[in-house]
This record gives sequence, structure tokens and C-alpha cells, in this order.
Amino acid sequence: MLRIKLVKSPIGNTPANRATVKALGLRKMHQTVTHQDNPAIRGMIHKVKHMLSVEEVKE
Repeated sequence: MLRIKLVKSPIGNTPANRATVKALGLRKMHQTVTHQDNPAIRGMIHKVKHMLSVEEVKE
């Protein structure tokens, strides 16, 4: 499992980056979501890694 936190605002980023953040389920600053660790989620995280804080958690 991955715990993903939005630490930088998507305002001022490209529409594609804003859509990626929204697709991860993040809407507000400092909001945290958990996702399964799979290649699709890892790719989304890599695309907007400058706005996120990511840590691996055990279930």
C-alpha cells in the first residue's frame, strides 16, 4: 500500500498534472489517500512527484 499526500498546490501546473492529481483522489492540500502499489499508480505518482509526498505502508 502507498500513502500519498498532496503537499504542493496544483494551481499553476498544466491541466494534465491537475487531472492526474484529481485521478489519484486528491482534492485539498495535505489530504492523504492510500492506494494499492501497482504500475499504474506508480506512473501517476512519477508524473506529479514534485507535488506529492509518498510513503509505503504495511497493511
